[in-house]
Amino acid sequence: METPALPTEDEPDAVLAALAQVVDGIAATFGRSCEVVLHDYRKADASVVAVAGQLTAREVGSPMSKIGLSVLAKGDDATAELNYLTRTADGQVLKSSTLPLKDRTGRLFGALCLNVDVTSLWQARDLLGELAGDEPAELPTTTFSSDFDDVVDAVLRKQAHELGKPATTLSRSERIDVLRALDQRGAFAVRRAAPRIADALGISRASLYADLAECRRTGATS
Repeated sequence: METPALPTEDEPDAVLAALAQVVDGIAATFGRSCEVVLHDYRKADASVVAVAGQLTAREVGSPMSKIGLSVLAKGDDATAELNYLTRTADGQVLKSSTLPLKDRTGRLFGALCLNVDVTSLWQARDLLGELAGDEPAELPTTTFSSDFDDVVDAVLRKQAHELGKPATTLSRSERIDVLRALDQRGAFAVRRAAPRIADALGISRASLYADLAECRRTGATS
């Protein structure tokens, strides 16, 4: 007799529960240079539901990173991101893959992420590059943290750095541009993001929501 299919609303929990049982085995296969992180995007500010390995010091209940926010921003259109390179704040070079998880209707609900520490390999590559006269490549720095506020702060710092001034001194038009960039990166998909961003910009929540509405209005018509 054919086993009946799970109801669609049960699929995310069933898939996450099944994958949570294999993250330890995947990490053990690659050794201590590997980390496997399972995310439930339905709770973005505490999305990590299983983790094996210690490369980014995250634990169950940690929030998603900036990379996770960008995947969440793509929503159901998100596709697998394979073998990309980032550098952590403490200098580790990670080779990573992010595999979005979707239910039968194509709705995004999570991701399985694999990180491999290739720092030693890059150090050897840089040494060989220096001997050969090659310039090592620059890598984007990604914030991995157990505190969602750290992730929001990192995104804000990047936007303020691009404008060349502190976040609290931005004009309204500059602030709207920053909010648009944050919105496009999925920052406002997380419940606690709005008050944290308002504090970082030195404005009230009411002003934040007014500016956010303006940036969405002008973004839709531009």
